Amino acid sequence: MKWAVIVFPGSNCDHDCYYILKDVLGQDVCYKWHKDTSLSGIDCVVLPGGFSYGDYLRCGAIARFSPIMNEVIKFANNGGIVIGICNGFQILLEAGLLPGAMLRNESLRFICKDVYLSIENRETIFTRCVKTERVLRMPIAHAEGNYFVDSETLSNLQKNNQIVFRYCRPERDERDERDVVSFTYTDNPNGSIDSIAGICNKNGNVLGMMPHPERAAEQILGGVDGKLIFESVIRQ
Repeated sequence: MKWAVIVFPGSNCDHDCYYILKDVLGQDVCYKWHKDTSLSGIDCVVLPGGFSYGDYLRCGAIARFSPIMNEVIKFANNGGIVIGICNGFQILLEAGLLPGAMLRNESLRFICKDVYLSIENRETIFTRCVKTERVLRMPIAHAEGNYFVDSETLSNLQKNNQIVFRYCRPERDERDERDVVSFTYTDNPNGSIDSIAGICNKNGNVLGMMPHPERAAEQILGGVDGKLIFESVIRQ
């Protein structure tokens, strides 16, 4: 596959995504600057985390108008695979490729810690490599990750199986015991509605998630659960 990692002024996870894709997973990957106007030959686009344009106005609000985003929107609408991580998720919301908005964390503080995720839809392009009943652990790092939609949109997300990840607390929290059957949705770090941590569009080719899979893709980083997201796309 040919991957493109989009770089905005203020991106700070672009090199992390590039490294995991190229050096860990052996993929063909390139950077695309925010002023580029072509995604020719690309199979999957990654919008990385960071603070695009300094998070002025709202997170992702200015990045949405970067020239490259016109191409990302066309790419996604034509069935191209897109992954938005943290700030990338926020940009996808601002661009209208995913429904909803991000509010300030309920605590009104920046949160940086590992969280557990339940896989709500294992049939997506992004989760097919996650075995049954696996609970994933990945880090979050955001101040505005409190996902919000109105009740009608939430109902549609649920009905269409567009909720891909929810924050959860597994029955056993030990790092080597995450293949659990029992968990609850009580560990919601930012106040997101319905404990939502990640969603996809109706067609299933666009994913937005607040946790950082690229920061959990090597054992030296403390775990490899995040690698499963990229591997699922590769093996689709």
